[in-house]
Amino acid sequence: MIKSSVFRFRQKVDKTFLPDPYAETRRQMERLSWNVTAGQSVALTAGSRGIRHILPVTCGVVDHFRKLGLKPFLVPAMGSHGGATADGQKKLLADYGLTESAAGCPIHSSMETVLLGNLAVEQAGNIPIHFDKTAYQADHLFLLNRIKSHTRFSGPIESGLLKMLMIGLGKAEGAGVYHRAVAGDRFSRVIIHVADYLMSRISLLGGLGIVENGEGNTAVIEAFHAQEIPAGEERLLKRSKELMPGIPFEEIDLLFIRRIGKNISGTGFDSNVVGRKFDDHKATRGEKPVVRCIAVCSLTPETDGNANGIGMAEFCLSSVLEQVDWPKTRLNAITANHVSAAMLPLDYPTEEEIMEAAWQTLGRPDWPEFRVLWIDDTLHLEEMTASESLRREVERNKNCTIP
Repeated sequence: MIKSSVFRFRQKVDKTFLPDPYAETRRQMERLSWNVTAGQSVALTAGSRGIRHILPVTCGVVDHFRKLGLKPFLVPAMGSHGGATADGQKKLLADYGLTESAAGCPIHSSMETVLLGNLAVEQAGNIPIHFDKTAYQADHLFLLNRIKSHTRFSGPIESGLLKMLMIGLGKAEGAGVYHRAVAGDRFSRVIIHVADYLMSRISLLGGLGIVENGEGNTAVIEAFHAQEIPAGEERLLKRSKELMPGIPFEEIDLLFIRRIGKNISGTGFDSNVVGRKFDDHKATRGEKPVVRCIAVCSLTPETDGNANGIGMAEFCLSSVLEQVDWPKTRLNAITANHVSAAMLPLDYPTEEEIMEAAWQTLGRPDWPEFRVLWIDDTLHLEEMTASESLRREVERNKNCTIP
């Protein structure tokens, strides 16, 4: 049967990388001049999951500002993550390696926000602008984040510095407001309006954008003054999409994802990779690949029970449900205005039973034609396992090799 007829193969991914992210961070920070006065405080954002070199990059920014005589501190900028508690968010930073001793500066974690007013945006209505109180009280703010494709929204600016400014620093209350406001195709318009509004009311020095390669290593680091962030982020998003690996098939009947989690993607697995950015259960708008069924095998330890995104899969192993922290998962899904992401897929004890169920939903194709792929997660796509039905396509693909 299909379980015994599988093979392992490798896919070439872009391995452009920076050998010393700390040194490059220092170089980028020293490339620009900053309008600051010794003794002032500067809040540095922290909180995006899964950034490979987040600690040396953060240390590079901290050390640069200390050299200028400033008093840097980290502030979690992650919306409602960490169970929407100050301690939970500080614990998440520690899981990323960002502790006070490692970063060399204090961490001020709070869920309290200030309401800076209401902003009217066409089609989105009046948006209450919530902003992290601790960051607001600092003399300056500096953004630090990875720039990449968003899992649900498409446009010239997606996931990066401005999203962190708006949603991350909006904390739980603001994140809920903003996710409702950006429903549909309003993301890019809302984020630019909110960013302009915030920049007129806070002292935003600038930001540091990170782009990762196909292996998840740091490929690009670039510092920007505040007014340069929108154009710079748009440019780095294009570079990120060039470096992002994908699944080397146009159609898959059943995709097994061995692990999902918040350290992999906001939706547990990257919807851009599996072709479900605009619909949880099918490809639309010409997306590739077309994946008919997805099955989840486990949660990552780093996600700490948050299974947000599991509802985008049709199947999962029964053991996955025992790993889920349902209150945390539901809170994340509601805050993100993506309730379906927390819904239950059909669960079975074994992969063989999942294959049998998926096979039936697809009209019972002949086993030799059943197209099945196993990936570790959507960040690591250099090695995959496939059913024999995919061998010929792998052999014809110049970017793939069979050991």
